[in-house]
Amino acid sequence: HYTMIDRATDERWQDVDMERYADEVDVAIVGGGPAGLAAAIRLMQNAEREGAEIRVCVIEKGAEIGSHTLSGAVIEPGPLLDLFPDAIERGAPLKTPVTQDKFSILSKNSWLDIPELLIPMKNHGNYIV
Repeated sequence: HYTMIDRATDERWQDVDMERYADEVDVAIVGGGPAGLAAAIRLMQNAEREGAEIRVCVIEKGAEIGSHTLSGAVIEPGPLLDLFPDAIERGAPLKTPVTQDKFSILSKNSWLDIPELLIPMKNHGNYIV
């Protein structure tokens, strides 16, 4: 960690040429996960509706936008359709509706199915993507 070993004296950094990047934006959003992207999209939609020009920057520490997002491969379509009412026409992958929920506790050699009454999540109305 850079607070324990100064980069100026750490041999691992001697051939690394780092340049600080500076830019001017109206809004900087830290995190390229679902919430950060939704915030950026909504800000741009509102600005366009009001005829305003704004510059929004999404800063993500991962190699790609959303690369730290965990996915259960199930999407609730409501928030997506709020942001993009024409998402289905644009090709959003909402083709396979969830038909049932099943949770099991797994061990090395067997499993125990959890009764539906005790399942913490209900995916009715969601889609497998």
